[in-house]
Amino acid sequence: MMSDELFNLENETAVVIGGTGILGGAIAEGLAGSGAKVAVVGRSEERGNERVRAIEANGGTAMFHVGDVTSVESLTAARDGINEQLGTASVLVNSAGGNRPDATLPPGSDFCKLPLEAWQGVFDLNLVGGTLLPCQIFGETMVEAGRGSIINIASMSGMIPLSRVVAYSAAKAAVINLTKFLAREWATRGVRVNAISPGFFPGEQNRALLFNEDGSYTERGNQIISHTPMERFGEPRELQGIAVWLASERAASFVTGQNIVVDGGFGSVTI
Repeated sequence: MMSDELFNLENETAVVIGGTGILGGAIAEGLAGSGAKVAVVGRSEERGNERVRAIEANGGTAMFHVGDVTSVESLTAARDGINEQLGTASVLVNSAGGNRPDATLPPGSDFCKLPLEAWQGVFDLNLVGGTLLPCQIFGETMVEAGRGSIINIASMSGMIPLSRVVAYSAAKAAVINLTKFLAREWATRGVRVNAISPGFFPGEQNRALLFNEDGSYTERGNQIISHTPMERFGEPRELQGIAVWLASERAASFVTGQNIVVDGGFGSVTI
């Protein structure tokens, strides 16, 4: 089989939850570039339509559907609307997530003072809304159809508990665990479930943590770069190839329950 056949997604309908964000948006464009019909799901209609226009400008097929990952009703409506307009979803990318300031521990702070509400909020966004509910709602129709690929966006911090972002790291560790559970649960039902764990990719939420206003690295940014063998941060486009591979029923037909790390070697450095 030729490589272009292995990675051809023309028969797939891909749903990217959180496709209005930087990483999710890049993945959406990568899937569309390989022929998938892509539904971008998020809360911002402006950003969603902007992503759709970018995909269409490159010859792809895409639509935007508003969706709130904290609402079963909203996600169900998104699923039904997408299935009607583009066909039953066969690829699901769960890229919605993030941290919140009150769940981040400043240097020297007391872990015992971390607010329970902040901890629960991070878990609700990353684990419950960002992963569990979409897997249940879109996974149901995939299991009924007997085929599908679910790609959960976890994090390198889900394997290496980083300082300060304790709630986020714990939530992403749970995403990896849930990924493996679902892979085993649906292995004989035609649905593969895998995770991608990005390392450090500058985005809206972490840019101030990594860069000073003049564009130079912050102390935290320098620490990360010095610990990364490639000596740079990741670029969103560098997640596209992994996503297309995992989405392809031909290229990754025997791949399930895996957590693919894309971190420039960060996790390989122990000292």
